[in-house]
Amino acid sequence: MISPTEFSGPERDCERCPRLRAFLLEHRRAHPDWHNAPVPSFGSLDARLLIVGLAPGLKGANLTGRPFTGDYAGDLLYATLRKMEFAAGTYAKHRDDGLELHDCRVTNAVRCVPPQNKPIGAEQTACRPFLVDEMAAMPNLRVILALGGLAHGAVLTTLGLRKSAYKFGHNVRHELPGGLTLADSYHCSRYNTNTGRLTETMFLDVFEGIRELLPSASD
Repeated sequence: MISPTEFSGPERDCERCPRLRAFLLEHRRAHPDWHNAPVPSFGSLDARLLIVGLAPGLKGANLTGRPFTGDYAGDLLYATLRKMEFAAGTYAKHRDDGLELHDCRVTNAVRCVPPQNKPIGAEQTACRPFLVDEMAAMPNLRVILALGGLAHGAVLTTLGLRKSAYKFGHNVRHELPGGLTLADSYHCSRYNTNTGRLTETMFLDVFEGIRELLPSASD
């Protein structure tokens, strides 16, 4: 466990991943008004729920500078968080919209946008210490929600657990050592919702299960 005041994410000009660094510099030149840097987590380190995606989207978090903000995945995620009282305020697809998270924090296993939205293994490894420290700096952490199979694997690797012992499955919850629960959901991408792999009801069901584990003050 580390103190929340000791935690910090990657610096703006982090050079751990040469391919991602080059990609960001390319987009800084093309789009100087975009964030184009490692995307910091959103929400308090005191939260009991940590939501983990794989990496920022090019025209979503990489543009706005806030996880899952500016694209369809954020539309669905933050609307659902508001329904389940993990968020309040207006979501307007930019980081200064006034949206607030309650007892919830959102992050990515890889903090910089990758080409074709696909980080390679070496990049996941290079960025992993930030997620390790982030979890260690969350004293009240009880539930981790992995959005997608790759995020599920990244969380288990971060915790030093074998992937074969905890199979990914939508709306499946795994009891982990140390009292943590790992919850799984298909990623809330437009592709998954357009193909019917994930519906709004299915996504809401995941959070209803999490809410049973983490009752709100109004419950």
